[in-house]
Amino acid sequence: MDSSPPDHFSSPSSQPTLKQIPGSYGLPFFGPIKDRYDYFYNQGKDEFFRSRIQKYNSTVFRTNMPPGPFISSNSKVVAVLDSKSFTVLFDSAKVEKKDILDGTYMPSLSFFGGYRVCAFLDTKEANHHALKSFFLSFLASSHKKFIPYLRTSLSELFENLESDISEKKSADFNTISDNMAFDFVFKLVTGVLPSETKIKAKGPTTVNTWLALQLAPLGTAGLKYVPNFIDDIIHTVRLPFFVVKSGYKKLYKSIYDSATSLLDAAEKSGIKRDEACHNLLFLAAFNAFGGMKVLFPSLIKWIASGGESLHNKLSTEIRSVIKEEGDVTFSALEKMQLTKSAVYEALRIEPPVPFQYATAREDLIIESHDAAFQIKKGETIFGYQPLATKDPKVFDNPEEFIADRFVGDGEKLIKYVYWSNAHETESPSPDNKQCPAKDLVVLCCRMMLVELFLRYDTFTADIGQLALGTSITITSLTKGT
Repeated sequence: MDSSPPDHFSSPSSQPTLKQIPGSYGLPFFGPIKDRYDYFYNQGKDEFFRSRIQKYNSTVFRTNMPPGPFISSNSKVVAVLDSKSFTVLFDSAKVEKKDILDGTYMPSLSFFGGYRVCAFLDTKEANHHALKSFFLSFLASSHKKFIPYLRTSLSELFENLESDISEKKSADFNTISDNMAFDFVFKLVTGVLPSETKIKAKGPTTVNTWLALQLAPLGTAGLKYVPNFIDDIIHTVRLPFFVVKSGYKKLYKSIYDSATSLLDAAEKSGIKRDEACHNLLFLAAFNAFGGMKVLFPSLIKWIASGGESLHNKLSTEIRSVIKEEGDVTFSALEKMQLTKSAVYEALRIEPPVPFQYATAREDLIIESHDAAFQIKKGETIFGYQPLATKDPKVFDNPEEFIADRFVGDGEKLIKYVYWSNAHETESPSPDNKQCPAKDLVVLCCRMMLVELFLRYDTFTADIGQLALGTSITITSLTKGT
C-alpha cells in the first residue's frame, strides 16, 4: 500500500473553484423532521450522509441535524465530510465552540451543577484557559500513576472475564470494562477507589443514567418493536435532571471530599472550588468514562476481527519488547510499532466521538478536495468524523481495518486521525479544544492490548450493536501452552 499522503494536500499552488454550497434545509419545521427521520430510521447515519454526497456530488452540503424542532432552535448546518474540509473545525481563529459540544442541542445546565463546564466554553472565553490549564496540569502531575493504576485495573478486568467464562461460558465485556474504567478514572482523580466512598459500586450505573438523560435527544433507543413515531418522542423533549439528581450529588460529594489537594490547586489558580469540582466530574464522567465506554469495546471488536494471525503478531511484538525492556514502561510502549498502529487504526475507523460542531466566527472560505465554499458568519458547521477519517483520497481501502496501516511510511498518515478534535500529531493546550486527555486515552488502548496479549495468545468474541457503541461478549481467552 502506498502510505504517502496525497500531493495536493500540501500543495499551495492549486486553487479550487469557488462554488455555491449545495443542499437544502427543506420547508420550515417539516424539513428538519424529514431529515431526522431519514437520519435515524429511513437511512441510518452513514447512508444519510453518503446518499447526499452522491446526490450533490460534493462532500460539503447543507442539511439539518437532529434533534430539530421543539428543543433545538436551529437545526441548519453545513456538513463537511472529507478529510480536508473537516479540519476547519479545529481552527479556533475561524470557528467558535461556545455551547456547541452536543451540536444544535444544549442540555440543561442542571446536569453540570449549573455551570457551563469547560467543554461548552469557547477558547476566547475567559474561564476556558484557566480550566483547560487546570486539567492539563492535573494530567501532567499524574503521569507516573498511569501505568501502575492501569495495570492493576486491567488485571482485575481480565480476572473477571476469566471467571465469568469459566462459570457461564462467556463474559459481558461491556459491563466489566465499564466497572474497570470507572474505578481507574475515579482513583486517578481522587486517589481512592469508589468502593471507599458513598458511591460504592453504583458509579457506572449513575454515570450511564446521567449520560443517557442529557444525550437522549441526539440518539435513538433502538428498540426493535417500538414504532418510529414513538421512539421519535425522545427527540422532542428534554429529559429531566431530577431522575439522576441524588446520584449526581453523591458523585459530586465523593469527588469534593476526596480530591482535596486537586481542588486546593484549582482555588489557588483562581477557579471557584465548586466550579472546579463540577468540571472534574464532567472530565471524569463524560470525557474519560464516557469515551472509554465506547472506545474499549470498539477496540476489542476490531482486534477480534484480525483473528489469530493478527493476535500472534501482536503477542510476539508485545512479549519480545517487554522481555527486552524488563517491564511495561512508556519506553517499551513506544517500541511496539504494530500495537501503536492497531490502536490508531481503531481510532481512525471508528472514532469514539463521531460528531464535531462549530460556528463560523466570520465569513470564511473552506476547501474540500475539489472545490472551495464560502460559509457566512454565524453558520453552524458540522463534521461526521467516520467519513472524514475514511476518506478514500487519503486512505487506501478506507473501510477495511488494517492493523499495520501506520507502521513505517504509514506513520505519515497519523496526522489524518482526528478522534481528539485535532490532528493526532498535535497536542492539547489551554488555547485549543483538543481533548486534554488525548495521550492518556491512547495509552489506555495500548495498555489494554499489552495486558491482553501478555496473558493470552488469542481470543474470540461475539459482536453486537448497542444504541451507543458496540456490544462485546468474550467467548474464549486462550493462554499459551
